Amino acid sequence: MTASDAGPLSRREWLLSERPASRVQARLGRAYVAWRRFSANRLAFIGLLIILALVVVAALAGVLAPYSPTVGDLKNARLLPPGAAHWFGTDDLGRDIYSRIVYGSRWTLYVVILVAIIAAPIGLLVGTVAGYAGGWTDAILMRITDIFLAFPKLVLALAFVAALGPGIENAVLAIAITSWPPYARIARAETLTVRNSDYIKAVQLMGASPFRIVLRHIMPLCISSLIIRVTLDMAGIILTAAGLGFLGLGAQPPLPEWGAMIASGRRFILDQWWVAAAPGAAILIVSLGFNLLGDGLRDALDPRSGDQ
Repeated sequence: MTASDAGPLSRREWLLSERPASRVQARLGRAYVAWRRFSANRLAFIGLLIILALVVVAALAGVLAPYSPTVGDLKNARLLPPGAAHWFGTDDLGRDIYSRIVYGSRWTLYVVILVAIIAAPIGLLVGTVAGYAGGWTDAILMRITDIFLAFPKLVLALAFVAALGPGIENAVLAIAITSWPPYARIARAETLTVRNSDYIKAVQLMGASPFRIVLRHIMPLCISSLIIRVTLDMAGIILTAAGLGFLGLGAQPPLPEWGAMIASGRRFILDQWWVAAAPGAAILIVSLGFNLLGDGLRDALDPRSGDQ
């Protein structure tokens, strides 16, 4: 064996060491093991590629889209079928559907990222506080959570966006308000399993305040489960946003949001099927990608699963 062959092997042994010498080594080792588990799942890797493609398309929309997403040629390009000039055809206003889908990827990422940023911290905070405090605090917070869980997410989002008014920002806020309860449930369950552990007892004996214990020692333990659930919920968030757009309560024309594109194309579904089929296929592919990615993350980040 040559020295060059021994190099990668030694790094692998260093990452997989059962007795890491530092926190950095321990974290890198856990990340390496998680990546091995994730990369061994081919479907999860396909999901990752789909999401990476979505990010690239959204970032390079101005380069990839050959036409304007809002300005069309109503006289010469109305409802043209897919062809060399217009890969996905054109809509009833002569706008290139491919360009609108490419620019619509930005709004899809905008919705899922903002909803995750708003809903996940709320659910994490509510769940960890309820699980650690217990008693009446737990009872009140969980009953509020149960009230939100009692309503279908789309129906509750419709109620909120109807009160707030149509628009993409109000739709994001309405979806975020209805998305946090499952995260709170997960965070509470994780907190209940660790709050009486020796690790937390030792921190309490050292004089740490309840706020510090929750923030520095319990919340980080819930992050893995929360990331998995958020990723799996991305498909539902996309569908809810598309549903609000389809009903005219989400993104407003002429924004190239996929749900609104389906709504405008439903009148032509029998004869000009591509107007609604193209954005519907985009929603299907991206939702599938998030589901596959979430399944892979669940297998990779589950500490109870063995090394593959």
